[in-house]
Amino acid sequence: MKVLVIGAGNMGLTYAEGMAKSAMLNRKNLMIFDKSAEILTSLSSIDHFDVYDKIEDCLPEADVVFLAVKPYHCDGLFEEIKSYVNNQQIFVSLMAGITIKKIQDGLNVKKVVRSMPNLPAQVGKGVTSYTEAKEVSRVELLMIRNLLDTTGESIRVKNENFIDASTGISGSGPAYVFYFMQSMLEAALKMGFSQHDSKILVSQTFEGAVELFNQSDLSPNTWMERVASKGGTTRAALDSMEDNNVKELIKDAAYAAFDRAVELGKEEA
Repeated sequence: MKVLVIGAGNMGLTYAEGMAKSAMLNRKNLMIFDKSAEILTSLSSIDHFDVYDKIEDCLPEADVVFLAVKPYHCDGLFEEIKSYVNNQQIFVSLMAGITIKKIQDGLNVKKVVRSMPNLPAQVGKGVTSYTEAKEVSRVELLMIRNLLDTTGESIRVKNENFIDASTGISGSGPAYVFYFMQSMLEAALKMGFSQHDSKILVSQTFEGAVELFNQSDLSPNTWMERVASKGGTTRAALDSMEDNNVKELIKDAAYAAFDRAVELGKEEA
């Protein structure tokens, strides 16, 4: 199996490096393509994969092709590469809002997997949702899942609507966490903690809470009740959030991301 990643931006490079570190591929079976001279120069110092600047030198050799360009570049990309593809290749899209049908029509291919990764893939803690065209076999899908899992975990979803929905939860979700962290950092600084101590207080609190959640079957509500005692400090904080409707605002934010993902798909249709 030979894998090609088209686009060496943040997400493309993340997946290339994740696959390179796995036992699934060796250097001669992993290729990456980009046209940016600056990016190609930076890639020259990495020996995990073969780097190409001409699509005709790598695309015909690939069994699996990751499409990791910005969504607004997809039409130009399809026009550039469609004469080098074949119907035995599997195309894995990392492009937000681009439908399976658009990729099939744009490249005149059948085997397409659409996925939605997220930023923590850069540290091997990502979660990627994916769904596939009916032409992708079970064996091929298992192979793709194994490749996606090199950057964390993956979940197969029923259809493309869930890809858009996962955009609102996991795809955009890290930004919600950072938003909350930033608010807590600012509160810590205002209380007089140093920048260094504020970062430790906030980051360790998040990491510890997530670890507690992952190591048990308890719901977040149950954990909140364990932390909060009647009339105590935590209860005061939670009551303030409830009074300010924070929970509903977070839900609204997730749905706003979901709705925008749907809109992007329609714009690109």
